[in-house]
Amino acid sequence: MKYEPLIRVGILSAPSIVFTLSATYRLNGQILMTGQQKAVYVDGHISLNGQFYDDLLLEPQDGMQASFLLHNVTIGIGFHWQRNEDQRFQGALHLMIEEDKLTAINVIPAEAYLTSVISSEMNAEAPTELLKAHAVISRSWLLASGLAWGEKPVEKQDGSLVWYERSAHTHFDVCADDHCQRYQGITRASNAQVRKAIADTYGEVLMYKGEICDARFSKCCGGAMEEFQYCWADTPRPYLQRGRDWCADKGLAVLPDLTDEAEAERWIRSTPPAFCHTDDSRILARILNNYDCETPDFYRWHVEYTQEELADLIRERSGVDFGHIVDLVPVARGTSGRLWQLKIVGTRLTRVIGKELEIRHTLSRTHLYSSAFVTDKTDYRPDGLPGRFVLVGAGWGHGVGLCQIGAAVMALRGYGYKQILNHYYAGAVIAPAYHIQKQSL
Repeated sequence: MKYEPLIRVGILSAPSIVFTLSATYRLNGQILMTGQQKAVYVDGHISLNGQFYDDLLLEPQDGMQASFLLHNVTIGIGFHWQRNEDQRFQGALHLMIEEDKLTAINVIPAEAYLTSVISSEMNAEAPTELLKAHAVISRSWLLASGLAWGEKPVEKQDGSLVWYERSAHTHFDVCADDHCQRYQGITRASNAQVRKAIADTYGEVLMYKGEICDARFSKCCGGAMEEFQYCWADTPRPYLQRGRDWCADKGLAVLPDLTDEAEAERWIRSTPPAFCHTDDSRILARILNNYDCETPDFYRWHVEYTQEELADLIRERSGVDFGHIVDLVPVARGTSGRLWQLKIVGTRLTRVIGKELEIRHTLSRTHLYSSAFVTDKTDYRPDGLPGRFVLVGAGWGHGVGLCQIGAAVMALRGYGYKQILNHYYAGAVIAPAYHIQKQSL
């Protein structure tokens, strides 16, 4: 890319949107306004202050010094930390009509967007080298395919496997939630350390053979990094390889073959050393935002369901009545031990599902922490069916690419951001994505 682009970030969609302008904004290049406002969808138009519009663009008179507050924004959509909060943004606010709702879009320069992403994904007090590493991968992910994507389900022809690919959003480049990258404007405290991390890596991206890397990342790999093809399309990314989240100088860098069921079970039921294996609350409080700290058991965890709970859950989440659940049978695992094919055996139906996110969707009201789990069946009933299922699991997220908690621990142990990136993206190199000075709104 030749320049720093402006990014259009979709924040929320609703029949009405309430926002507060902290300074003077110009509406559609003409009308000056400030203070709290309410825009409402009415018969194919936007109603604001008694006037009707097809489109609204609110641009700050004072550039990036001004900000606006969007009320009642939902974050963590579909995840176990979902909640609503008011969020503050810099840049311009674009309100437009999508179907029978209004969509609020924040228009902001790429590097300002990334400053917020880093503060939203990680605590602003996190180690500087972690923030730098995250700046590079977030910028890479953003620019990898020329912007304009979201996620859409893709199915195998037989309908047995589903994964979620990037697809173009119609009217904005990225969404603001975990399905793209967390972006919460200036709601989360940024500081000089975050701004310096962005400035020190200005325009830097990961590249592999002349292409910007699709730099995926997750919260905790559970000690083993996953490969791309076990989570998404059957097209490996050479820089997203299997590997152990540990270092060779510790003598335990070799990763067992976790595609083998016996090896995977041994791995998941144990707690092997790894960068991301930490339960030090002081470290976690320094690197994670408050709602992420509500999840203390990310490295190894367990979830229990009664027969009735699991049967109801699978029926609700899949839309299919399997009857009573007889078993959850591993069919195929990736290189981190994550299941990408799982057989659900019921008294009425047996079916193989996948890939990993579809498995997590099906076995949780929100998202199961990961698909790296084994199943214990207990409390057998007189009819021979298990009365209770215990899922014993490892990691938090898909495990591909950078492990955020592992990278944070690496930074705290003195590794530089380039060493961190080399650990998680083998063979990738750092290169500039654009070459001119930052642009302002």
